[in-house]
Amino acid sequence: MKLKDYLEKKSGISILSTADSDGKVTTAIYSKPRFLEDNTVAFIMRERLTYHNLQTNPHAAFMFIEESAGYQGIRLFLKKIREDDDPELIAKMTRRNLTPEQDRQKGPKHLVICSVEMILPLIGTEKSSVTVA
Repeated sequence: MKLKDYLEKKSGISILSTADSDGKVTTAIYSKPRFLEDNTVAFIMRERLTYHNLQTNPHAAFMFIEESAGYQGIRLFLKKIREDDDPELIAKMTRRNLTPEQDRQKGPKHLVICSVEMILPLIGTEKSSVTVA
């Protein structure tokens, strides 16, 4: 199954982990990524710890835990490849509805684009049935 189809059909919890240049790790609940035509994934990020970590260390891990019995889901190993700060593109990809004032108060947003380096199931190291393309 394609990654985009999998994440669009499943409900669950999404977690994004990053580390700074010294290797100090942080983990945060995040929205599911957006999918771009070049088989990359994108996250809308505010200027907080996760975003700052990706400025000095481009590697991240994304975990999706399905809302189901047992432990089902996937792990994505990501590498930041670029950013886009185009406000129109970010607005088009934003899922959460805030008033313009609420949005401004939360700070600037960036579209962080990552390549998917590897996909593994939630548990184990065997190859996942989920693929990027």
